[in-house]
Amino acid sequence: MSQMRRPVHVVGVGMIPFTKPGASEPYTVMGARAAQAALADAGVDYAEVQQAYVGYVYGDSTAGQAAIYGLGLSGIPVFNVNNNCSTGSSALFLARQAVESGMVECAIALGFEQMVPGALKGAYDDRPSPMARFADVMTEHQGFEAGVPRAAQFFGGAGRDYMAQYGIRADTFGRISVKARQHAARNPLAVFRQTLTLDEVMAAPTVFEPMTRFQCCPPTCGAAAAVVCSAEFAKKHELDASVVIAAQAMTTDTPSTFETGDMRKVVGYDMTAAAARQVYEAAGIGPEDLDVVELHDCFTANELITYEALGLTPEGTAERFIVEGDNTYGGRIVTNPSGGLLSKGHPLGATGLAQCAELVWQLRGQAEQRQVEGARLALQHNLGLGGACVVTLYAKA
Repeated sequence: MSQMRRPVHVVGVGMIPFTKPGASEPYTVMGARAAQAALADAGVDYAEVQQAYVGYVYGDSTAGQAAIYGLGLSGIPVFNVNNNCSTGSSALFLARQAVESGMVECAIALGFEQMVPGALKGAYDDRPSPMARFADVMTEHQGFEAGVPRAAQFFGGAGRDYMAQYGIRADTFGRISVKARQHAARNPLAVFRQTLTLDEVMAAPTVFEPMTRFQCCPPTCGAAAAVVCSAEFAKKHELDASVVIAAQAMTTDTPSTFETGDMRKVVGYDMTAAAARQVYEAAGIGPEDLDVVELHDCFTANELITYEALGLTPEGTAERFIVEGDNTYGGRIVTNPSGGLLSKGHPLGATGLAQCAELVWQLRGQAEQRQVEGARLALQHNLGLGGACVVTLYAKA
């Protein structure tokens, strides 16, 4: 966790429209475009950037350099980051840390993914999988269904365990998809902008009970980036320093992931709760102070359990939180105004930085039809199995 020894400002963000696999430009082009957009938004020349942290999951070594070289050949250090679905925010964590420590004054974090259709798969079959331990726990707890995407079984299992404890309706999860589509309809950068009714969500083919196809995020291609710098750098270059990273925490698995026999723990509930707690304590706030949240809704089940892990609603009350509309405009807190991973899309390496871009736009008042009125505190949650969780608090300076 960072106690923010010196302020770090997000002075520029950029994101390209997310697309379905096969419809995107090559990762080198996508990455360069997003980085150029972030630099243009900041008003910073690439020559001023001292380090780059570039995240992707599916790609060869030094793909980060291949993308960032589209900005120029300045000779700066370029670090490649791979942390499953939390890759983008892990890159941001490192860029923020470099600025906060005083090692550099300005850094860029870039994330991209050029995905292929279908469920996620490991790249190698001749060595131990980093997910093997998680899969063993899942199989022992609920079995394994051949032909069903493994990620859906992980997160669907978490939904089942929640249902078993609290007795909620299956269509409660479906309501999250309806909300996601309503939000994405206002986002020109999202993949799925067509709204859906609850009946349409629930009538779609079942992927893994209780989740239907519309409750699972799609494979996506895209890129996003953020430029971070010190207050001194921002002042010197007359940059917009209105958004500051007020606190940030990164957590990994603890024994509870594997020892409790609860799929919610297996998919990162405790990692999320620990990271959120650290951020709230460092910033001196509570979840009730937040105005807007971008959280990791790779599946509807994960959005539901994450409401409680982040403290947005007490344990056991997520169904009421959803049914009463407290998770959207006019409710207690707007969650995933971008449309989230479910509807905006989930290009693994880019997701964390796309969340960052959305929240920076919200705090600047630039989110147009998605704008959360008067937003001053914004929370980001990005999760990767295997595992890593990054929670970031942005504040309007």
